[in-house]
Amino acid sequence: GMVLPTAFKTFQQFCFPFDNIYCSKHLSKCIMASPAVNIAYSQIPSSALQAATTRVASAVKRSTALILGRPGGGKGTISNKILKDYDDQFHHLSTGDVLREHVRNKTKLGEEAHSYMKAGALVPDDLMIRLLNDAKQSIDYDKGLLLDGFPRTVTQAKALEHTTPVDMVINLVVPIETIVERISDRWIHPSSGRVYSYSYNPPKVEGKDDVTGESLIQRDDDRPECVRKRLETYEETTAPLIDYYGERGILKSFKGTKSDVIYVDVKEWLETKLD
Repeated sequence: GMVLPTAFKTFQQFCFPFDNIYCSKHLSKCIMASPAVNIAYSQIPSSALQAATTRVASAVKRSTALILGRPGGGKGTISNKILKDYDDQFHHLSTGDVLREHVRNKTKLGEEAHSYMKAGALVPDDLMIRLLNDAKQSIDYDKGLLLDGFPRTVTQAKALEHTTPVDMVINLVVPIETIVERISDRWIHPSSGRVYSYSYNPPKVEGKDDVTGESLIQRDDDRPECVRKRLETYEETTAPLIDYYGERGILKSFKGTKSDVIYVDVKEWLETKLD
């Protein structure tokens, strides 16, 4: 009946495109095991093979970019600008968001990760990579990746190379004192989550929420001494990663204090990498 042809069709749809790719590089040779294979294969529509080939080829060619930068240094702002200008080329993949989603949905990976988080331990590198690979399955094959939040160490970077090689690294270099001033200037209204900054979005009445008139607070994490401690930790863990990618010739650093100004140079560099 149709059982054997259907089985071969499924297999060929996933695997045959790789044969085309490797044949073009003279790295493979096709050997038919029996006439039955030829018969089954002949029933696969050429349009289906072409679609599968295009899908795999685009996946092979898509770029993976990584954005690095000190906490509070504008990574989110720059990432949003990249996605706005290159919506057809990049899909933003924040490992922090992916992790939280799995934990919230209580998936098998999420439960495994949560067990480490409850114990106050870091989620192991291999689990983070499995989370990343799982997230990639739902991403359009014709788009590249803009990674944010992982890898953070050289060990993680080397492990990631096996499944998701990084092609370009955007390193944002914002002065530490600029970040300390920016974050420690932030005050919030606890019950609503409204955020104020005395430098660019001050409350109408000092120390009071515009809507309710209730007192504003500063989170412990936003106090200058805590911000500096976080930045010190970042420098210790990430400096070797910057050297690692720099030695590979795929990292570009962008210095400044304003995201709008920095992004002009980021976009100019991306244009040269994506041509």
